[in-house]
Amino acid sequence: MSSLRHNDAGEPIPAPQSSARDAYLDAARACILDVGWRRTTLTEVARRAGVSRMTIYRTWPDMPALLGDLMTREWGGLVAAAQPDPRPDGAPTPERIADGVLRAVRALRDNELFVRIVELDPELILPYLLARRGRSQELVLGILEELVATGQRAGTVRAGEPVTVARALVLAAHGFVLSAHTMTDDDVTAAALDDELRLLLARMLRPEPAP
Repeated sequence: MSSLRHNDAGEPIPAPQSSARDAYLDAARACILDVGWRRTTLTEVARRAGVSRMTIYRTWPDMPALLGDLMTREWGGLVAAAQPDPRPDGAPTPERIADGVLRAVRALRDNELFVRIVELDPELILPYLLARRGRSQELVLGILEELVATGQRAGTVRAGEPVTVARALVLAAHGFVLSAHTMTDDDVTAAALDDELRLLLARMLRPEPAP
């Protein structure tokens, strides 16, 4: 069932269909890639989407709300696509989970919207690192929590509260998404750092050997 918003007269306004909503988000994405976040307005998004300004305002009250939906669609989709598919021949292993996290890290680092925001408007990322979790992060945590719990039930992943383990995995990956470039030079390549991340995550998830 479609959700409803209300206008000033209290009359319900149907939410746009997903195809239309995606078109509006596509227009916002194009604006941010062209001119950056600070110069992108809901009016410009409407112009690019070929709809009235009120159509966009009925969907998002302001640009931060639109950005939240755009980041959830863009980065949540990337991370979800990077995770390993369920395998009928076995449970998630530390190596497969680590590979999925590494694929997500690389996908985010290469994502043109993410790169553009970090280059021009890095302050947009700071709240999700210093103050609160966003919807994209919650999506990632949910995926990892399920993988960890499934591996624990099969004995392929070490014991521990799945929620805590998933959050530790995300925290470990943050630096490799945002700061890996500061640690690369003639002596250390990005690929070498990624290998270390995979090793770090896999070792973190492996069951402890029996005494």
